[in-house]
Amino acid sequence: MLLRALCAVVVALAMLPLRVCAAPLQDYVFVEDDDLRAIEPLLRRPEIAGAQTVHAWKSLEPEPGRYDFSAIERELAFVTARGKSLYVQIQDRFFTPEARNLPDYLLRDPVYGGGLVAQTDRPGEGVPQVQGWVAQQWNAALRTRFQLLLAALAERFDGRIAGINLAETAVDIDTRHDRSGFSCDAYFRATIENLRAARAAFRRSRVVQYVNFWPCEWDDDHRYMSRLFDLALREDIGLGGPDVVPWQRAQMHNAYALFHRHRGRLSTVAMAVQGPTLSYRDPSTGRPFTRAALRGFARDYLGADIVFWSSRAPWLRSMRDRHAAHRAIYPPNRRF
Repeated sequence: MLLRALCAVVVALAMLPLRVCAAPLQDYVFVEDDDLRAIEPLLRRPEIAGAQTVHAWKSLEPEPGRYDFSAIERELAFVTARGKSLYVQIQDRFFTPEARNLPDYLLRDPVYGGGLVAQTDRPGEGVPQVQGWVAQQWNAALRTRFQLLLAALAERFDGRIAGINLAETAVDIDTRHDRSGFSCDAYFRATIENLRAARAAFRRSRVVQYVNFWPCEWDDDHRYMSRLFDLALREDIGLGGPDVVPWQRAQMHNAYALFHRHRGRLSTVAMAVQGPTLSYRDPSTGRPFTRAALRGFARDYLGADIVFWSSRAPWLRSMRDRHAAHRAIYPPNRRF
């Protein structure tokens, strides 16, 4: 924070571009379908700062108040043995119909209202189709359990992991048929409360909230987006997002505008290039966006400090392919 403050003063006085004072952008590998062993060649690369892993709530709390953090411990040992850092994403929303990955007790006990609400899509004027699920964080009892999970994670990992991030803000709920008590205001308040709880628990590791869209909002017309950014500035909270798509219209009218407005002022900006992002094409070339184009937009327009790259990104895949070929020719145990 001190370095950022000094840089801001220099920029204001000298009218220099903000990126002159910015720390170098760090590249992490986002672990999707692979486990860490599969991307181990990437973690050995000097340009890779670490890994980001994702853990569904169900995998971390098999029973009420009984936590299982063994997978994170193994991941942390794996990356630190290679001189790298670890970010952990806690997932309470899911993007396929079969993924209902909350602890069973949250799904069964009526006090939690069933635990999950469907995220839906309505093609044309047809019947809403389930696309995934989101935890009912606006249910006070469920939210309490989530915050206890965050506190337990902090007790074990604060200062040991580089950071923790909470899942994206975008949800798509059929409010006409909802019986869970969802409202856009209640959802916003619950998200802010959870974020503050995470920040109170993690004092040494970074806390990052992914933000892309808010339900009911476009162009900050409910001030959900601007209120979140104001909170992040006041309380030393990092922000980020699940996709980097240069100049994409929907994002430009929502989170991107605020990232750009507050460029250089947030304590951490961590953006992700996930699998779906790789399908977008650069309109100027008709080809997928290059690593340089994605990094440049993340750094120069959004003010990113970190990019979490899908291990499927072409530039990372080519590294893995070269490493595999090298190992085939020169097996690690071969004697010369």
